[in-house]
Amino acid sequence: MKTDISDQILYQDFLAGDLSAFDSIMSKYRTCLICFIQNYVKNWDVAEDLAQDVFVYLLVKKEPYDFKYSMKTYLFTIGKSRAINYLKKEKHIPLEDYHLTDHPSALQNQIEEAVLTEERKQLLYQAIARLKPNQRAAVFLADIEQLSTEELCKTLEKSPSQAKMILYRARKNLRKILEKEGLTNE
Repeated sequence: MKTDISDQILYQDFLAGDLSAFDSIMSKYRTCLICFIQNYVKNWDVAEDLAQDVFVYLLVKKEPYDFKYSMKTYLFTIGKSRAINYLKKEKHIPLEDYHLTDHPSALQNQIEEAVLTEERKQLLYQAIARLKPNQRAAVFLADIEQLSTEELCKTLEKSPSQAKMILYRARKNLRKILEKEGLTNE
């Protein structure tokens, strides 16, 4: 398993008391962690709060980390646990609030293309949101965050064969949803 040497150095510096190293870790992984957690809780504000909890946990519970898995996998595993605990506590899943992002541009064609791209992305995310939670997480981790199979297994807490099957079924179901909505080119 190849690990990111810069993450190892940052984490070791952080353990040695360098808070700027912690800030660097947080800056590097904050957005993707929020997006990952948001796939569970369906609320961006809650996802931001839970991601912040993950970083607070990392800050308070300084533990030597052996980097058998990447820092991203480590943070996503903690984030998944926080999200599941939140959902158990709340006993509900709030509705997603999808919105298009404004794309300022000088040329009309660039504006139209940006809006169309954003709309396609939002439709894809809406289709992913219709998957079962474990399938949603698998697609996000494997296809969006590009985690390795080993990291996927660790984060999902599944064996390699289980993780591969979840991902296979997720992609198959996602394809069906997209075809049903007329969003595929096939």
